[in-house]
Amino acid sequence: MATVSIQKVRKSFGPSEVIHGIDIEVPDRVFAVLVGPSGCGKSTLLRLIAGLDDITGGTITIDGKVVNDVLAKDRDIAMVFQNYALYPHMTVYDNMAFQMKIKRRPRNEIDVKVREVAETLGLLPFLGNFPRQLSGGQRQRVAMGRALVRQPRVFLFDEPLSNIDANLRAQLRTEIRSLQLKLCITTIYVTHDQLEAMTMGDMIVVMRDGVVEQIGTPLEVFDRPANVFVAGFIGSPTMNLLEGTLCRAGNRTWVESSAGNLYLPANVLASTGTKVVYGVRPTAFACSDDPTALKARIDNIEPTGELTQLNVTARKERMVVVFHDRRHFERGAEITLLPVESLVHLFDAGSGNRIEYS
Repeated sequence: MATVSIQKVRKSFGPSEVIHGIDIEVPDRVFAVLVGPSGCGKSTLLRLIAGLDDITGGTITIDGKVVNDVLAKDRDIAMVFQNYALYPHMTVYDNMAFQMKIKRRPRNEIDVKVREVAETLGLLPFLGNFPRQLSGGQRQRVAMGRALVRQPRVFLFDEPLSNIDANLRAQLRTEIRSLQLKLCITTIYVTHDQLEAMTMGDMIVVMRDGVVEQIGTPLEVFDRPANVFVAGFIGSPTMNLLEGTLCRAGNRTWVESSAGNLYLPANVLASTGTKVVYGVRPTAFACSDDPTALKARIDNIEPTGELTQLNVTARKERMVVVFHDRRHFERGAEITLLPVESLVHLFDAGSGNRIEYS
């Protein structure tokens, strides 16, 4: 097992720097997820950890040893790619045994290890099959099995589920996480899907444009996003973000916005007149006849059975509202919505950073 430490790591391709001095500490046996939009640098960072690309600056340490100049094959890391990369002319057994055969391990040792891993992954009945005879989920498990027979110290996944249909993706999320918990292997997993990040990771690293925006547990990142970007990226449907100006009168504090006045707890640490971004998740609304409630028009209704999602317009602002029950609404009708003050987020409009409460 191993701790992975990334310190001031930079990566440039010619004059273009794509990783900008990143610091990340992944503790032993932790499942860490690198999440962010396409092009944010998460797959590049994974390749740097694996040794497939050279770093431009900084250090990468695995289990206390700096590996900047260590070849990929000597880092004791296993990597599962998006496209499986299985040998089509080899059986499942031979695909999984390939690396051990190259290292000239004894035949009996190879057989024991391959069958042990195949049993863990539910692949014993398919050891004689070729990749073309397997489903997408089975091929992904073979790719995982080929990596696992090496007994790596660190397991790397580069968007392994992006080519798989939605139902199987949910199943494999559970399988990968259960496997990691069973084997206790330090794991770094790359995805652009924030649902995967939230449901699989012990820790989430949110990236944008080659920098780390926030590191924390899934619920820490969800409940206390560090800035507007994280607030808008983590959560589905995404957080409603409304620009406005902070106002105070007597014991009331609110944001004056184009959707209406949005009330806040009085202990917000920002000055009157500050330009802010008011954030409220779709689930943090209640229907209310309170005089401070927002008046909105229902533009669209999306019932899913257990949830009812509304697309509404409050004056000039479009918002999404979600209720965790079945309710009857009519398109075009007016609704009055009261954000739950304790669940509201506030950000500085200039820097984008979170504004705290005293």
